[in-house]
Formats: sequence, structure tokens, C-alpha cells
Amino acid sequence: MEKDLSNYRKSYEKGELLLKDTPENPLELFRTWFNEVDQHFPQDETNAMTVSTIGLDGYPKNRVVLLKKFTYEGFIFYTNYQSEKGKAIANNPNICLSFFWHGAERQIIIKGKAEKIAPNLSDGYFDSRPKGSQLGALASNQSEVVESRDVLENKLKALELAYKDKEVERPEFWGGYIVKPISIEFWQGRPNRLHDRILYTLEENYDWIKKRLSP
Repeated sequence: MEKDLSNYRKSYEKGELLLKDTPENPLELFRTWFNEVDQHFPQDETNAMTVSTIGLDGYPKNRVVLLKKFTYEGFIFYTNYQSEKGKAIANNPNICLSFFWHGAERQIIIKGKAEKIAPNLSDGYFDSRPKGSQLGALASNQSEVVESRDVLENKLKALELAYKDKEVERPEFWGGYIVKPISIEFWQGRPNRLHDRILYTLEENYDWIKKRLSP
């Protein structure tokens, strides 16, 4: 099978990113871009991000996860700690997050270290989830081989009966990570492939320095 994609081209013309217009703290620019995309391009599912880890087999792996909170300290998402990504993070907490918002022709790449958030914070988010999502977390041994879809459906039905009149407590194997950034790169598509790239890097004194990169 072969398909030639050499004629796939797109001209990026929706914005610019000039160093003089950027704030000193990249989290402020992230917040501005996130809000702009969320308002004007909601079809992009603004909080969908790619999480990249180095697996126990030594290979990198990417998957899309939903960002659930961001602060000046970092970026928070939730998952099964015993999943493939959870085991990868336990072995190597250096990970990468990336956002691509095609409507706005923007990309953000974040390198940082992931660590578990406090259990009470995970409890609070878990309690806010729909009951079906809570039970889904219990029903799925994430990343493990399962015999069939029926096995999952039947397990969920059994849990629905067991918890019909009970609250669902967060299992210890499920919770949040915060990714504390050490670098954040902002990319804005521009015509003629001369894209704007601004890289923020965190110094040892916790100040951010920013530079323009060649596209």
C-alpha cells in the first residue's frame, strides 16, 4: 500500500507571535491562548493534550489525555496509576505535554516532571465526576489485556448494582499528576513556513528566560 502525501499543503495565516508582545511568565501566555482558543475555536476540544512518556521498554509513547487544571505551578491530569503511562511515569517522571489547536494554527510543547498530587485533591476531583465515570475507573484495569468488550460491560453492570445506593470512593490506584514545567514552547503558524516559535526555559533561580527560535 502506498499513498503520496507530498501535495498536502496548508498556508498558515491566522496570527503572529512576536517576542516583544509576550509576558515574562509563560503560564500567562498559556492562559491567554487557552482562553482565546476556547472562545473562538471550541471544536478544537481545547483541553485535549498529548502526553508523551518513555515506556518501560525504552520507547516513547504518546496518547491524548484531558487537561483538568492549570496553575502557575503546573498542569494537572488524572489517570490510573497502574496503567502503562502510570508505570512509565513512576520509572521516569520526565514527560512532555503538547497541544495542537488547528483552528487557531497554534501549538504548545511543554517539558516537565510529573508527580502525584495530594490524595485529597484527587478525592475532590473524583467526587465531582459523574457516577458512570467513577464506576468506569473501577471496571477497567487500564492497559491490561481484556478478553472481550462483554467482560467490561458485565463488570460495569455488576458495579452499577453494587453501588446503586452507595457513593463511590476513589480507588487508591487512580488519581492526579501535576506536570511542573521546565520549558514551554509556543508555536504560531505563519505564511511561507516562517512560523513563530518562542521558547521559555526555567532557570535555577526560577526565573523564566525566553528566546525566539528559527522555524
